[in-house]
Amino acid sequence: MDTIDNALTPALPLAGAPLPAAQRVAGRARLFCGKSDGRTRLQRLYQDGSAKIRLPAVQGDPLEAVLINTAGGMTGGDRLGWTIEVGAEASASITTQACEKVYRAAADRAETNVGLRVGPGGRLAWLPQETIVFNRAAFARTLDVDLAEDAEALVLEATLFGRLAMGERTVQGNFHDRWRVRQGGALVHAEDFWIGPDIAATLRRPAATGGALAIATLLLVSPQAESLLEAARAIIGDSAAGGGASFWSVGRSGKLLARLTAGDGYQLRKRLVPLVELLNGRAGLPKLWSL
Repeated sequence: MDTIDNALTPALPLAGAPLPAAQRVAGRARLFCGKSDGRTRLQRLYQDGSAKIRLPAVQGDPLEAVLINTAGGMTGGDRLGWTIEVGAEASASITTQACEKVYRAAADRAETNVGLRVGPGGRLAWLPQETIVFNRAAFARTLDVDLAEDAEALVLEATLFGRLAMGERTVQGNFHDRWRVRQGGALVHAEDFWIGPDIAATLRRPAATGGALAIATLLLVSPQAESLLEAARAIIGDSAAGGGASFWSVGRSGKLLARLTAGDGYQLRKRLVPLVELLNGRAGLPKLWSL
């Protein structure tokens, strides 16, 4: 007669007993770089949990870094944190390995916190690939940027509410994007974007996106910002194309704010790619974007 070794057999939960809590993503990574021997070099790197940073080999500046969430996506209760610090006269370009995916949340919300700091004369390009928000996702992202008085930054966040090519639409959910940008200690840009719980209905409103499911915001803080305004507007097109750009003087610098909307991610990238190339100067587009 066959026998069963109870010591090797996993115990089944009793009827009505609560299921064990699902494992959640918890990742945090920090990168510090500075100028040394005529170029920007890594000084310190910290990684914990699912947050990883890789540094492709490049010739000269800017230093390039790729952010990776090894969990493959986020859902309710997941937490990710990224901190990037660029020293005086240094420059860095930061992107992600792929689009970040935010899946349906059974409870709680997923959160990403980003802290960017740039020292005197430094420059940072924060250029993650798109965030894809799936139906019934709950997600909050905070972006805090602290620039020295003469530092420069290009900041991008692009979001897709569903993937039309896969027959996926985001109908319900909650999404919150919060930005705070300071230069020389003074607040130069702040915004809070909230949408939900009826995402599809809100996006259909003319005052929102008129039904467009792909959106992007780019902020350039630089003394050269004003000189790029007309070229940026030419790429974005008129209001019927979805989007626009404006310029403000801030202290001894300036800021160019551009917004894009499109029917899907492919249409968004047709204008987003040349716009990033324009605003990022000689550094151009992150290499991973062209793969």
